[in-house]
Amino acid sequence: MGERTRIVNRIKSTLARLGVRNFKPTLRKAAERLATVHTPEGMPLPPNTLAELQRDMARLGCVVSQIREIEQARQKRLEQQPETGPHAMVRRLARIVGVGVETADMLVHEVLSRPMRDRRAVARYAGLTGSPDESGARNAANKGSPEPATPGSPTGQARGLKAHAA
Repeated sequence: MGERTRIVNRIKSTLARLGVRNFKPTLRKAAERLATVHTPEGMPLPPNTLAELQRDMARLGCVVSQIREIEQARQKRLEQQPETGPHAMVRRLARIVGVGVETADMLVHEVLSRPMRDRRAVARYAGLTGSPDESGARNAANKGSPEPATPGSPTGQARGLKAHAA
């Protein structure tokens, strides 16, 4: 998905440099429509830019077809044993509004397959809370007074620093 977004953004930025803002590279017929795109001044796109955009559109088509193949393979895998093991968890999670099959699959295989001791361990893994050794106090390297110890201060005297005779 990141590669698809990168290519779409590259196409849009190339067109934006020329002032074209109404072209949507994700539409099905975008590759055919590319030849008819004109700048706001009514000029056709420069030939080198048009060739670059056509190559990017071909690359986008390849990436989209690969994404489609991956999604179809995942769907087939889920349909083979729909009610057993992790497949059942993926199907349940995918029913939640806003959670797609890809996100549900990642959650099941990356997070929910790990043995978590309790709810706090799950929250720590998600980054919602700190780990047990991270209390609100200072860590061992910073223990003590916030001010530096000087020979005349009570902290310096407690540490055994001697004042210089003036």
